[in-house]
Amino acid sequence: MKIISKTDLITNNDGSVYHLNLLPGDIANTIITVGDPDRVNDVSRHFDHIELRKGKREFITHTGFIGSKRLTVISTGIGTDNIDIVMNELDALVNIDFDSRQVRNSLKSLDIIRIGTSGAIQDDIPMDTIMVSEFGLGMDALMNYYVHSAAGDERQLLDSFKSHLHHLQGISPYITAADKTLLDLIGKGLQKGITITAPGFYAPQGREVRAKNAVPNLITLLSSFRLGNYRLTNLEMETAGIYALARVLGHRAVSVNAILASRSGFEFSSDPAKVVNNAIELVISRLVNPQN
Repeated sequence: MKIISKTDLITNNDGSVYHLNLLPGDIANTIITVGDPDRVNDVSRHFDHIELRKGKREFITHTGFIGSKRLTVISTGIGTDNIDIVMNELDALVNIDFDSRQVRNSLKSLDIIRIGTSGAIQDDIPMDTIMVSEFGLGMDALMNYYVHSAAGDERQLLDSFKSHLHHLQGISPYITAADKTLLDLIGKGLQKGITITAPGFYAPQGREVRAKNAVPNLITLLSSFRLGNYRLTNLEMETAGIYALARVLGHRAVSVNAILASRSGFEFSSDPAKVVNNAIELVISRLVNPQN
């Protein structure tokens, strides 16, 4: 069996994985990801007991219990470059034997639930909506570096979207569906949509401050896409990377979006912290009491 080199999977002197600073056993089978390190406390304050607090750089991790349910919350920072680190190192913690540096014979699948903020690109999505991502559509370059494929509705959506953007150069989108079981559990009764993951916050999401946009009509272009009942609904910076790498690595993922901005209406939520907290409470409730 292949031995993974010390430069392919780097560990710290204490045996922890390089960026996350975590040891095997530090994480639960159910992982909540948030972008903002300060938001880790907003999640873990709902825990009955916190057994572990660790941090390095923007990656803050708390693991604890609500009743008998063990949960981990970890901050990813912003963007799919950080998602690349988080997803690979979480996978290594459960599926690599750090002593032998070999893949374990029995692989484990994690449940990964992103709670993040997002901007709606459709007029009929109300401010402060909590939306779940049925698909993650990546406009970034992350998955150019991994072997992956689309199937079924993913393939049809991807082909149609590429045709929709035929006049734009240098964009190689990818799309991955949410895990069906997690989508049904966490997304029950919520509005569903196709979430676009952008490679930046300003021009890549159609914003213009001083630098001129190469695609000045980006929001209109994205919001006008249709394939049957499918349409693009919101913009953020992590979901597609989480979905695609979860698929590649054999994990389950779903993304919950607190809609804080209306990109077409040029409005921003008057109480963003409340909306994010509502999303946190909803996710925790459905993880701890799945029958509700």
